[in-house]
Amino acid sequence: MPFGEVVCGSPGSGKSTYCYGKYQLFNALNRPISVVNLDPANESIPYPCAIDISSLITLQEAMDEHGLGPNGAMLYCMEYLEANYDWLEDRLKELGEETYVLFDLPGQVELTTNHESVKRIIRKLTKSGFRLAAVHLCDAHYVTDASKYISVLMLSLRTMLHLELPHVNVLSKVDLITQYGDLDFNLDFYTEVQDLSYLENALSSASPRFAALNMAICSLIEDYGLIGFETLAVEDKESMLHLMRVVDKATGCVFVPPPNAPQPEGTLEAASAPASQRPNVYGLFSSALGEIRGPRSDVRDVQERWIDAKKEWDAYERQQWRKEGELIQQEEAKKKSGIRERGGSTTK
Repeated sequence: MPFGEVVCGSPGSGKSTYCYGKYQLFNALNRPISVVNLDPANESIPYPCAIDISSLITLQEAMDEHGLGPNGAMLYCMEYLEANYDWLEDRLKELGEETYVLFDLPGQVELTTNHESVKRIIRKLTKSGFRLAAVHLCDAHYVTDASKYISVLMLSLRTMLHLELPHVNVLSKVDLITQYGDLDFNLDFYTEVQDLSYLENALSSASPRFAALNMAICSLIEDYGLIGFETLAVEDKESMLHLMRVVDKATGCVFVPPPNAPQPEGTLEAASAPASQRPNVYGLFSSALGEIRGPRSDVRDVQERWIDAKKEWDAYERQQWRKEGELIQQEEAKKKSGIRERGGSTTK
């Protein structure tokens, strides 16, 4: 049963960057992964692309052939892909059932909020056996403005209701949030979507005429009670690992290395170990379904890392990287000196 993600979000939210970061992370973890580009307008793909919609149709071809504008041509491309779903299905079968698949969608939000083609394509994928989760990326700088934050909540809610998938909303580029000004509240207020009535003053001062409408929208969002956010800094390994665990939990994916995979360094050789020390299915699934713990699992730690003490953490990480680099250089120097010594002894 193949697992995967449908990566969506508005233009510039970091979808392709996230796909590339996850591709690198999975390669480091020895997890098989393939990325499918479903954006016919994406001409500069940063990641190795297993399947590219441009080999079926491009945005420029749709514009030239039918005299459409960019948005209309994008909708046509998705409808064309839906009509030629067998093209996508055949290529997905070539990837194998063990491969984790990322579907990189275009940035036009109407594709995941109103238009039916992407929804029907996803439905066909799930019927063919895919276990998918929607990962909806939103630029974190929107939380610095109350009205933009409410619009992001509405967009996220509409996407959740439209796609009908296990859904993970993500505030991307959280490492850059301090460039856009101070937050009115702590970061957990925005990630947990707490009492939105606290935003009344900010919303009323920005647009007094629409104060009642703004509060009605806030009440609607709270009535659904569906929205929450994870955070993401793509270049931070711990942030990527945390989001990977969240998505795996949403899809029910438990990755088990194949029998011929090399054993990780420092782990227990279970073949001759007593039963109490051998890994078991219960422990595997209980850890997968239990509480997610890690350096970026608590939003208060995320706030400390990227907002409250960003400079101090940056300096600390640079120091650690420098130490790691020095250790690597020392190891390489030892290897070279060992080769010279062995070479010298053979000449004698």
